[in-house]
Amino acid sequence: MRIGQNKTLWVLAVCGFFSLPAPARADVVTDWNELAFRLSLIGGAPAQNAGRVAAIVHAAVFDALNGVDRRYTPIHVAPPDSCLGASRPTAVVQAAYEILSKTYGATATAANQQPTLDGRYAASLADIRSREHGALVDKGIACGHEVATGMWNWRSADGFNTPVPPFVGVSAPGQWRSTPTDPYPGVPQPMSSLQYATMTTWVVPNHAFFQMLSGPPALGSAQYLRDLAETQMMGSRTSTARTPDQTNSAWLWASGSGQYMWNAVTLQLIKARARAHDRDRDDRLLENARIFAALNVAMADAAIGCWDQKLKYNFWRPITAIRESGDPTWTPLFATPAHQDYPSGHSCLSGAATTILADEFGDRTTFTLKSDVLVGVARTFRRFSEALEDVKNARVFAGIHFRMACDDGTVLGKAVAQYVLDNAFQSQR
Repeated sequence: MRIGQNKTLWVLAVCGFFSLPAPARADVVTDWNELAFRLSLIGGAPAQNAGRVAAIVHAAVFDALNGVDRRYTPIHVAPPDSCLGASRPTAVVQAAYEILSKTYGATATAANQQPTLDGRYAASLADIRSREHGALVDKGIACGHEVATGMWNWRSADGFNTPVPPFVGVSAPGQWRSTPTDPYPGVPQPMSSLQYATMTTWVVPNHAFFQMLSGPPALGSAQYLRDLAETQMMGSRTSTARTPDQTNSAWLWASGSGQYMWNAVTLQLIKARARAHDRDRDDRLLENARIFAALNVAMADAAIGCWDQKLKYNFWRPITAIRESGDPTWTPLFATPAHQDYPSGHSCLSGAATTILADEFGDRTTFTLKSDVLVGVARTFRRFSEALEDVKNARVFAGIHFRMACDDGTVLGKAVAQYVLDNAFQSQR
């Protein structure tokens, strides 16, 4: 998908991608989750970077709130003394506000969103002060500040800001090189998000954890030829084998980033749970913070692992492979992203997200995706595993991935998420 079109769909996605019935508000955790993604759009953050920011925000929110409740092991910041007896919602608001201000505020390189942040912050604190003692609110501010500072300092040294020379690939059979932007006009771009391939991990111990994949199939192997034929037939812009429903699915999953989509699903399910149990919203704060933190940290580590493997194998995209195999005018349904085929980024993220959400809500959980971009298009899933298969098909049917890239991407994402579930957020009671 060309850059301009991709950004247009992303704008529409954040403004109203998931048209799902939900109550106006759940709590400060969900409120600031929604705000984080809106600010990422206005601030011009690429989807991958917006996901990293969401992980920093929710890690800080969780560690601050957990510093008050002291129920789980922290992600990074040990519970500080400033959090003892502090206002819980204030700690959440302060942590989120400070991370987002550093990212999208007055001193950030993106568009200045400080006035929006300041307005939301003031409104949140005014609401909290109307219900809680002023001294507790002040302690919550100190708690959120201390945790946000520790989290920001940690992730500021994760390699994201390390300058890396552009990489345009290798012009050899099977090797990725900057791809055409067909069917839209544009100049092929260097590998995007290259720094993610070497960034510091969040929960998994190091990059050695990601070396579980066997790599793409050998050129000329039976698996490779099957994958090549499938994408060539099903992913062509003019394919007659792809059904209208499959085309709609491909566009639906491309209408927003994986990070945005799965956060929106999580938001929907948290609000549905709140309606079902009719619990006070402050009683849900830590559990909601834990769910969002697990989701976003798992996806952040899955993204790092995915880019590690992309750079390691440097496998070419279908548009290059098919055109060099004798079909020089073949064009995918939408433009190929500027990074390698193997493994599929959306599949890595979705493998991680569905593992976290299935553990929390159960695999047999129904949710519906609707798009304001694709009027009248909706997909209802009755299992997270069903949605994951749909994601994989969508990338193949869009003509931008081979089947094994999607299959192995979900393997990596699931492994990352399972490690997070087994080793982070451990109960201390």
